[in-house]
Amino acid sequence: MSISNITVYMPSVLTLIGIPGLESVQCWIGIPFCAIYLIAMIGNSLLLIIIKSERSLHEPMYIFLGMLGATDIALASTIMPKMLGIFWFNVPEIYFDSCLLQMWLIHTFQCIESGILMAMALDRYVAICYPLRHATIFTHQLVIQIGTMVVLRAAILVAPCLVLIKCRFQFYHTTVISHSYCEHMAIVKLAAANAQVNKIYGLFVAFTVAGFDLTFITLSYVQIFITVFRLPQKEARFKAFNTCIAHICVFLQLYLLAFFSFFTHRFGSHIPPYIHILFSSIYLLVPPFLNPLVYGAKTTQISIHVVKMFCS
Repeated sequence: MSISNITVYMPSVLTLIGIPGLESVQCWIGIPFCAIYLIAMIGNSLLLIIIKSERSLHEPMYIFLGMLGATDIALASTIMPKMLGIFWFNVPEIYFDSCLLQMWLIHTFQCIESGILMAMALDRYVAICYPLRHATIFTHQLVIQIGTMVVLRAAILVAPCLVLIKCRFQFYHTTVISHSYCEHMAIVKLAAANAQVNKIYGLFVAFTVAGFDLTFITLSYVQIFITVFRLPQKEARFKAFNTCIAHICVFLQLYLLAFFSFFTHRFGSHIPPYIHILFSSIYLLVPPFLNPLVYGAKTTQISIHVVKMFCS
């Protein structure tokens, strides 16, 4: 039998089935997902408006927080409209090139978010450990340079994933993706050719970004906690510790869900598909939902301006 009889040559359209095994209840699953998306959009938009309008918030920590909000809006908007189209309107088809674009955007925004969290951790490290030198170290020029490097790193590292799929794979076993969005490994698994190069490069990108960022975040917070526990004032110690715990919770939920999704795709054949896809979707939607709530509630200056805005 020839290869053309058992495979599809360069499909123009792919089909996203949503959450395998839960197709009958996807319309109900879409309701909390949509609510999370709307709250994320409102929360992050409000955060951006406050940071932009208040000159007192034009400091490195709040600028990084604004970058994080903009990234969260972009990430959630890349995923949610198509996901709701599958859940509610039974529109599972997506053009192959559109699927690749969605894949590139999703993974690029994930890398950007990780880089911004690392930058925020470094900013907190300098602010708490070297408070007198913070203004001279974290200048606006440095903040712009860090933001540019974070975006360029993400775009450049993720782009070869797209190129490798487009150039190496011509024949596909199926055009049906067992996922609710276009993810790198979900697309690679469709290919009839040897995908070892794509898998190795995907591992390289994941461990390069997560390994680098997690190392700096961990080292920063170890130094922060050492400095905080040495503070003589109990109130100052509690305030710094309370702020750091909120940030660490954001880091943990992001990276734990990320590693769960990452390793399940490669080694979790015994895990039911619907659990994997649900966690993968939650992993992308919960950070944009939680970040403005956590950082907004834990940052006094932002919460004060939110109250002022609604009172006025």
